[in-house]
Amino acid sequence: MNILEEIKASFKFGSNLVKLIYINLAVYALVLLLELVSFLFRLNGIDKFILDFFAVHTNITLLFTRPWTIISYMFLHMNFLHILFNMLWLYWFGTIFIKFLNQKQLVTVYLLGGILGAVFYIVAYNLFPVFADVKVLSNNRGASASIMAIVVAAAMIAPDYEVYIPFLNQVKIKYIALVFIALDLLQIPMENAGGHIAHLGGMVLGFWYVKSYRRGKDIGRSFDRFMDYLFSLFKKPKKMKVTHKRAMTDMEYNAQKADKQARIDMILEKVKKSGYDSLSKEEKDLLFNMSDN
Repeated sequence: MNILEEIKASFKFGSNLVKLIYINLAVYALVLLLELVSFLFRLNGIDKFILDFFAVHTNITLLFTRPWTIISYMFLHMNFLHILFNMLWLYWFGTIFIKFLNQKQLVTVYLLGGILGAVFYIVAYNLFPVFADVKVLSNNRGASASIMAIVVAAAMIAPDYEVYIPFLNQVKIKYIALVFIALDLLQIPMENAGGHIAHLGGMVLGFWYVKSYRRGKDIGRSFDRFMDYLFSLFKKPKKMKVTHKRAMTDMEYNAQKADKQARIDMILEKVKKSGYDSLSKEEKDLLFNMSDN
C-alpha cells in the first residue's frame, strides 16, 4: 500500500481517539493550504473569512445564522503550537479514558464537552458587563474545551491513575485536573478569558457525564442516537456485484466463508493485541481489501 492507503487504513481501523486526532490534523492542514492559496492568488484574506465562518461567535444574531459553528469551532486551531499541545493532551488523556469507558463515549464526551464549552463562552460574554464592548466581535476556536471534558472525565472515573511528569515523577490525574481547573479560573481576568471560560464548560460536562454514568444514567444517549442518524445519511450504499460463475455447493460456500472469517479474525486479534502497525504488508492488504468487500 502507498502512504495514502496506509493513512486511510489506519484511520479506518484505528480507534476513535485516532480518528479524532486525524480529523483535527486534517482540518489544520486544510487551513494551512487555504492560507497558502489566499497568499499566492492575493485573495485578500479569504482564508480569514472562512475561518471566521466556522469559528463560534458570541454575537447571538450571527450565531443563529451559523448554528454549525457550535461544533465546527472545536476542530479549528490558531497555530502549530495550539494544535500540537491540544493533540498531545487529547492523546494522553484519551488513552486513559478508553481504558475505563468505551470509544463511543470518548467521542460523545469530546463533542458534548465542546458544545457546553461554547455555551459557557457565549452566555458569559452576553451576561457579564466586562465583555460588553467585545461580545459583538468575539469568536473562539480550538479543541481545548472538548479535551478538558475528557481530562476531567478520566480524572473522575480513575482519580488515582498515575502518569509520569518530568521533575514531579508519578502524579495522580485527579491532581492534574484540579490544577487545570484552578488555572482556568485564575486566568480569566488575565488573557483569553473566552478560552478559559469555555474550558470550564468542558470540565463541567466531563464531571456531569461521569457522575451520571455512576448512577446508571447515560446523559449522552439521545445525542448518540442523533449522531448515528446524522452519520447514516452520509454512508454510501453498498455496491451490488454481479458475477457469472458456477454456483458453489453449500459445503463449498460454508468452508470458504469459515476460512475467510478465520483469517480476518486472526488479523483483528493481532491488531487488538499489538496494534495496526504490527501487521505485515500482506496482512494489511488482506484486511484493507476484505473491508471493502
